[in-house]
Amino acid sequence: MSASTATSRAETRAANRAGFGAFVGSTIEWFDFYIYGTAAALAFDKVFFPELEGAIGTLVAFATFWVGFLARPIGGIVFGHFGDRLGRKKTLVITLLMMGISTTAIGLLPSYASIGVAAPILLVCIRMIQGIGLGGEWGGSVLIASESAPKGKSVLYGAFAQQGSPVGNTLATLSFLAISQLPDDAFVSWGWRVPFLASAVLVLVGLLVRLKVAESPAMAKLIEKKEVVKLPITEVLRSHPGLIALGIGACTIGLSATYFKSTFALSWATTSLDFDRSTFLTIILVANITQVIVQPFGAVLATRMKSWSRAVTVMLVPELVLLPVMFLLISTNNYGLAMLGVAVATIPHCLYYAALAGMLASRFPAHLRYTGISLCYQLCGTLLGGTTPIVGQFLLNRTGSISAVIAYALFQVALTLGCMLLLLKRPNHDELAADPAPAPRTVAASA
Repeated sequence: MSASTATSRAETRAANRAGFGAFVGSTIEWFDFYIYGTAAALAFDKVFFPELEGAIGTLVAFATFWVGFLARPIGGIVFGHFGDRLGRKKTLVITLLMMGISTTAIGLLPSYASIGVAAPILLVCIRMIQGIGLGGEWGGSVLIASESAPKGKSVLYGAFAQQGSPVGNTLATLSFLAISQLPDDAFVSWGWRVPFLASAVLVLVGLLVRLKVAESPAMAKLIEKKEVVKLPITEVLRSHPGLIALGIGACTIGLSATYFKSTFALSWATTSLDFDRSTFLTIILVANITQVIVQPFGAVLATRMKSWSRAVTVMLVPELVLLPVMFLLISTNNYGLAMLGVAVATIPHCLYYAALAGMLASRFPAHLRYTGISLCYQLCGTLLGGTTPIVGQFLLNRTGSISAVIAYALFQVALTLGCMLLLLKRPNHDELAADPAPAPRTVAASA
């Protein structure tokens, strides 16, 4: 075996290990984040806000759900700073621990009946810590995988981290589907806590995997050449404000579509319509499994198509039709039609979500990339993704009709498509790094 072949195989093994580590870690962190949304839809109004009745209690529970998104940009800035200066791997170990400890703490939190107003206050504080942890996690997971990828496969390897979201969501839904079989009193008193406490075991598994992952080659080169910047947040805001704005818009439906389904629609279907808790959780589970199976093909499609702009258009345009159809089929109160609508509407945005990470990362230079993509993704979560259940519930309460929610969903799809198409017109820094411009030719002076 030649030295070059051995080196190539070693690099491939390192890339695969980085991809697997990104997938396992992000799965666990997204599991932690998603179980909160499900618990907020099904139990938190009764456990932490029992004095607020009906839709108002649900709205306040969704507000605590949004607090996690409010904190995520803080995590993106803090861990983006250290990730762009010290490396991706170190931050990923810290964020995994933060998420695991805070999630377990929620499972141990006393109810309002036990300690009064201190219970919801503590819930909000712990949710903030959880949000900070996830805010730092996403960018690092994407980069440890995409920057370790073989040439031309950054989108494909970035999808390893993206795959953690639907798998984590599936595990979260499965866990709540299992405990939803409990009587209502048992579910509210202790059943909802089980998934939160189980997180402690999952975090230990994630740490064992993540500690074996090597630093990404791009970051290792920056550290070796001492090309890291002192304040990445200042530099990225000064040099690339347009990229940040477009990146926020480009992330929108990739984040919010899940919360339209698994948080807003779950609450709507079980309170305003005739679905019971277990039935609609089963519908969400089928949609999540659909996403797990279909999502990787989005990265394959983007890798094989010569034009990323064309790939994005092919992925997102069908969502303009399928999201309204989803809400209309749920409103029929028919189990089979609702399942079909939710599952089919999942396909466009999950294809797009797989390719999103690699596309976004390629538009930022390596020395600012962690901070740049984290700001885009987490600010989008704060402003648009995390507010989805709140805005949806508000529109439903105000109008009494699902039509206003459908209009809001269509706005988010259109915003995503427009911003990503504009973003893809910006320079691809992965290509620039792989094929640097040739040195200028010099002309000898004439004698």
